Amino acid sequence: MGRSIDDHRVAFDFEIAFSNGGGIKGWDFRLDIDGTDISDTALADYIVQDLRLLMVGSVKILNKRIFQERHKRAAGHSPSGEGEGGATLVDLSHAVRDGQTTYPGLPALAITDHLSHLGSHGRYADGVSFQIGRIDMVANSGTAIDAPYHRFPGMADVAELPLSHIADLAGLVVRLGGMTGRAVTRQALLPALGDVAGSAVLIETGWSRRWETPGYFVDHPFLTQDAVELLRDRQVALVGIDSLNIDDTGDPDRPAHSILLAAGIPIVENLTNLGDLPTRGFHFSAVPMRAVGMGAFPVRAWARLAKDRV
Repeated sequence: MGRSIDDHRVAFDFEIAFSNGGGIKGWDFRLDIDGTDISDTALADYIVQDLRLLMVGSVKILNKRIFQERHKRAAGHSPSGEGEGGATLVDLSHAVRDGQTTYPGLPALAITDHLSHLGSHGRYADGVSFQIGRIDMVANSGTAIDAPYHRFPGMADVAELPLSHIADLAGLVVRLGGMTGRAVTRQALLPALGDVAGSAVLIETGWSRRWETPGYFVDHPFLTQDAVELLRDRQVALVGIDSLNIDDTGDPDRPAHSILLAAGIPIVENLTNLGDLPTRGFHFSAVPMRAVGMGAFPVRAWARLAKDRV
């Protein structure tokens, strides 16, 4: 069924000035909106993003009017960005907080104010305050990526990871929730893989549901040596898992880290929400700060779903 006449749209003029000179103007521009109103700021943000504009200096919204009219775009593409049904990005990272331990035996995170809003009073104009945070953590905290330097001296650190290996990769989820035992073997992966060259392969075990419980650290799923040899031989770009570690932490040889990182294949651990993704039809990103000399670093990992999967 189509949308009812209760749908609302907005018509407006706009003027955009670019920071490097020049500009563009539009008259009687029309967009679908959720609800019965939308702010000038939301409209300006939408225009910049939808037109993929760069070096925008300012945006003016003029002569705005809201009216009832059936929506023109498919559902889920409102400029207001409201409503989970319209989302095309899925967050795959755990939130981290002060005092949290994300790996047994390593220090907990310490998140504090270097400068608080209250402490900044008097430094700026009346009513203007800022917060500058400080965080003390080990580099494997939260959802994190391992670069080859994490395992091998002299190999690439997180600052040297190519964007082509960590951002906007075609993705595949291997669904293993409810599996018997802890070990993810070659035989477990084979039926799901197909052509995965240049792709991110994400292993969903369901273990992320135990996050922030003592059970997360005990008897977690891991990949066996023959499983990671298969992934290496299939020339994947990245491997991720929703578990504490891609290796059995009781095995001092650490074959999964050794084989993948020797081949220049980054590893992302402590993923979450993999159950919210389709098996295929998405692109995966896990991007760390470009920190020189770090073998691992926290990431904000996400998936961008193809339009026909939203």
